[in-house]
Amino acid sequence: MPTGHAIRSNRRDSFMLLSPDHLRVVLPDEAAILPLAAVLALSLPRCAFVALMGDLGAGKTTLVKAVAAAAGIDPSEVVSPTFGLIHIHQRPPHATNDPGQRLVHADLYRLNGVTDLDEIGWEDAISPSGWVFVEWAQRIASHLPAERLDIVFDIDSETGRTLSFTSYSCDYRVLMQRLREHRSKHSIAQ
Repeated sequence: MPTGHAIRSNRRDSFMLLSPDHLRVVLPDEAAILPLAAVLALSLPRCAFVALMGDLGAGKTTLVKAVAAAAGIDPSEVVSPTFGLIHIHQRPPHATNDPGQRLVHADLYRLNGVTDLDEIGWEDAISPSGWVFVEWAQRIASHLPAERLDIVFDIDSETGRTLSFTSYSCDYRVLMQRLREHRSKHSIAQ
């Protein structure tokens, strides 16, 4: 059962959560990230901001690469943008009424502070529609959008990870429900 309670947001047809919706998923190994990424790719709203937090080597880039692959974006093009800071990927349209999917992948590990955001073209990168995945999002905590999905990566073992999802928007209701179903279906510990 979701824990979030909603109120209407400033955005038209959108609701903000009064209390965030939380979910933990334990991944026993790296292979378990692929079906989880498929759930994300199928269930994320068309425009989504995903804040990724966790230690070096926790699997943040691995998750983005897997989500990109599940969305039809060439995963070999998705690399850690540590030195470029922001990479933009686009899945071409599949049909006339399909605009494709834009995926922005940012890595703020080397960012000196929020004052550097203008220099790296932050507003231009995140303002058009699409998915925005930001590694090391905690470095700009005061500038994160209120309506977002946080994923915190905890390293349990050499290959095991616990991902803690926190939704700050009703836009992620379907995603959180599908993640719960995925967790139950695959008997993943909570």
